[in-house]
Amino acid sequence: MYYRLNGVTQRLTGAPANAYNPQGLRPSVPPVSPPAIFASPTKLASEAGGQVEYMGPNRVQEMQKLFQKADGVPVHLKRGLIDKLLYRTTMGLTVGGAVYCLVALYLAAQPGNK
Repeated sequence: MYYRLNGVTQRLTGAPANAYNPQGLRPSVPPVSPPAIFASPTKLASEAGGQVEYMGPNRVQEMQKLFQKADGVPVHLKRGLIDKLLYRTTMGLTVGGAVYCLVALYLAAQPGNK
């Protein structure tokens, strides 16, 4: 059984099932896709065939060989000088930030002058 609020008495009263229409809901309407605003002809992957153009050459196998080589170097440093610079910069900023936080906490813990 369904109930609805009587506006006069401010009490719940019984209501038939066909009278039940919650606020905000609409009767179901089959969805219709809106027309495309900026429709441009596109080429589907199935229409392109086996040949797809990439921005550059596929270097996945080359990179796999580089990163899987067992030379004792961590994977985040395997590409050379640039990786070492990025790693050291990140570690320096991390240590510097931690020291700065500790100094700020120390200064904040000191009693103020009155």
